[in-house]
Formats: sequence, structure tokens, C-alpha cells
Amino acid sequence: MIVPIDPGTVQAVLTQIRGAVSSVKDSANNSNNLATNKADGTDFASVLKKQLDETNKLQVQAKELSKKFTLGDESVNLSDVMMAYQKSLIATQTTVQMRNKLVTAYHDIMQMQI
Repeated sequence: MIVPIDPGTVQAVLTQIRGAVSSVKDSANNSNNLATNKADGTDFASVLKKQLDETNKLQVQAKELSKKFTLGDESVNLSDVMMAYQKSLIATQTTVQMRNKLVTAYHDIMQMQI
């Protein structure tokens, strides 16, 4: 018994295969980029420090704008305060997620059998 093959199904499978191949290539390129960054002097600690500094800067900026608005500074709008607060919140959430990923990766490495 011969089962006919639907050309649409074949195309879908080919698309999935091409997507998988491209993601593997992207992963290999990212690994090469990480190795290059390490050779250039960029490492995880400096990236994390930069993220923490940026988050701190946004939090301080939001606090200062809020204080100015509260004290009646007419050059500061409520929308500016809210935008600064939201930027600060997003940066904080990003930093927390980065920390969570780091802790998870550390636990995974520590549980590996040597």
C-alpha cells in the first residue's frame, strides 16, 4: 500500500529542518562571539557590572524626577516621571532575570557528574 505524500507537509518539514539548521549555526556563531569577546577582554562580570550600573542610574534618575515633580518643579511632567519609573522597573526586572539565569546555570554546572 502506497501512501501519498502531501507536498504541503514536505514543505513544512523542510522549513522546520532549515530553521533547526539556522538555529544551530546561530548558536555556533554566538559561541564564537563569546570566545572573541573573552579574547577582547569582555567577560560576564563586566557585562553584569555594566547592567547593574545602568539599572542603578535609571533608578536614581526616576527618584530625582519624582522628587522634583513632588516639590512642584514645573519643568518636570508627570509623564516624564512615569516613563522614568517604567524604565527603571524594566531594567530592574531584566537584572533580576539575569541573576536568576546565572544561579540556574551555576546549579546545573554544580550538579554535573565529572
